[in-house]
Amino acid sequence: MIPKLLIYIVIISMPSAHGQLLQLLLPQALNSFKGSIGNLTNPVETLNNIIDGEIFTKMLRFLTSVILTVAWTVDADRNVQNLLTDNIVASKRVRFVRDYNLGLRNEDWQLSSIQLVEKYGFPVETHETVTEDGYVLGLFRIRGGGPVVFLMHGLSGSADDFVISGPDSGIAYLLAKDGYDVWMGNARGTKHSLRHVQLKPSWAKFWDFSWHEIGYFDLPAMIDYTLNATNQDTLKYIGHSQGTTCFWVMCSERPDYNDKVSLMVALAPVAFMYNAQSPILRGLVSVPGLVDSFSSREGREMYMRQSCGDAGGPLYKLFCVNFLLFTSGFNLNTMNASVLPVLLGHASAGSSVKQSIHYAQQIVSGKFRRFDYGVTENIRRYGFREPPNYELTNIRTPVALIYSDTDWLSDVRDVEKLLYYLPNVFDTYKIQHQQFTHLDYVLGKNLKDTIYKRMKIMLSSVLVFLNSTEHAQY
Repeated sequence: MIPKLLIYIVIISMPSAHGQLLQLLLPQALNSFKGSIGNLTNPVETLNNIIDGEIFTKMLRFLTSVILTVAWTVDADRNVQNLLTDNIVASKRVRFVRDYNLGLRNEDWQLSSIQLVEKYGFPVETHETVTEDGYVLGLFRIRGGGPVVFLMHGLSGSADDFVISGPDSGIAYLLAKDGYDVWMGNARGTKHSLRHVQLKPSWAKFWDFSWHEIGYFDLPAMIDYTLNATNQDTLKYIGHSQGTTCFWVMCSERPDYNDKVSLMVALAPVAFMYNAQSPILRGLVSVPGLVDSFSSREGREMYMRQSCGDAGGPLYKLFCVNFLLFTSGFNLNTMNASVLPVLLGHASAGSSVKQSIHYAQQIVSGKFRRFDYGVTENIRRYGFREPPNYELTNIRTPVALIYSDTDWLSDVRDVEKLLYYLPNVFDTYKIQHQQFTHLDYVLGKNLKDTIYKRMKIMLSSVLVFLNSTEHAQY
């Protein structure tokens, strides 16, 4: 079913006249949307039905108007309007539909991630490890004879993110072609890591975690397993979005792991989020007391569950993907529409509500710190009225950052603030494309040229940096 909580949040985030109008229009539009697709059982078929009919244009325009209304209400940056308005130009719709239909002819959207990798001729393995607090995590490996590289996905993503773009664009494939021994992690709560030694996913306690626990428990467990399996002392780490957040947590809270990572490449780095331009997120945090209500004990118990996954059926999953697109930002110029059926076949991989709440807290506070439970619980857990900040100065690992001007979640101003606190940044690269968005690192066109060429330089140049007394600039 439609996740009514998300719809409710969008509506109450818009107290202006625009919001009052949407309160009237949204239920009717959703009923029309649901009625138009019938009782389909597959999210790819669902979207195909939408795209083939006039409802695609209507849905895109309607969702665009929703986001623009939030942007107007919370006074978001004007580039939000320009980016979204550009998405509904008729010629772009024609190209989008054409590319999407080409993607439908590809069987990849029906294959599992393992089947995908095998299809394109890469040797793939599955592994498991258990965290200190009992979560069973799945890892994928594309075996190679070169240096070990560990890939970590973003919020609601999984290892699938690095292969769904196909052998010419998927980061895991590009690394494997260059001889790297590629390992891909899956955070707790995702479809590949949905087990615990004692807890069941149907229990609220299973979902009582944020990205803090992923950084503190999951990453160390997966990194240790990878190093033991490969008989190596160090590895190189590439994270996207939440995959960077968790790394900052790990190396600041458990500094000994700095010595196990020879290089960290951050794609769309996320730590500070005060300037995040996502209209949906800014709408959430603009409602007085909303984030605090989710942060309270009662709020956590009520919403302590998987926020998006397969359980709700294809319409629920389709809504989750749309919500992700409109939260993170997208652009039809940069999005590879032929990959969209594959995305729908693999996303959303699952996450906890608490992860999103924790990010919302970072926007409100303007700080990068641990989860805020409220004064009473903070004193009990931390010994202070407010949660402690993460000590970014503890991160000794050489870091390279890749970011863009039009990323709604990883704003340039927040990246620059992160740069100020990180003591060992040896390279930074701002993507030159003027409309490169947060999800283009996974869904973008021609990632080999856009990202990977620079990443190859970073991966090889770290040795120069480590042997130099000054930060190398490239």
